[in-house]
Amino acid sequence: MKYHRSEAEVKERAARIRLLILDVDGVLTDGGLILHADGQESKVFHVHDGHGIRLVQRAGIEVALLTGRSSQVVADRAKNLGIELVVQGSRNKLIDYEKMLQQRRLDDQNVAYVADDLVDVPVLRRAGLAVAVADATAHIRDYCHACTISKGGKGAVREVCDFLLQAQGKWEEVTAPYFGDSGG
Repeated sequence: MKYHRSEAEVKERAARIRLLILDVDGVLTDGGLILHADGQESKVFHVHDGHGIRLVQRAGIEVALLTGRSSQVVADRAKNLGIELVVQGSRNKLIDYEKMLQQRRLDDQNVAYVADDLVDVPVLRRAGLAVAVADATAHIRDYCHACTISKGGKGAVREVCDFLLQAQGKWEEVTAPYFGDSGG
């Protein structure tokens, strides 16, 4: 992660996160859309991002999706990852963000938001931890506490997930099943 505020401040913010909200196009994907002649669309998701989502969920951090587009592919991916809080076709992300917080009885300080474009600025201004992916539009970086090194759809979400786990002291606990007792 690249910090736009002090590293200590960003880690302190990360320690309070209980809900990780992700934009989809440009964050969970590289922003490319494949539109088929029958009206269906395809998106490419990175497996590392999916595993990162599973890791933070195991640590008790809920994950939500907030996107301006609507797609069956996104609904299917969310279901596959056990993401229950999904808003597609959002015309006003700030209003939908506020509804999410009300539903979960959370404050801004408990939410991380990962984004890539101007439409996300109102939410970035409110979230306790605002993160831009590496290839986000330059105009949103001033509204973020940090920026990923990885690009959207190329491991950026995994980077945020790992960061949250480490900042909350849950990395070893959540990853212990993979490393076991062998010490190596």
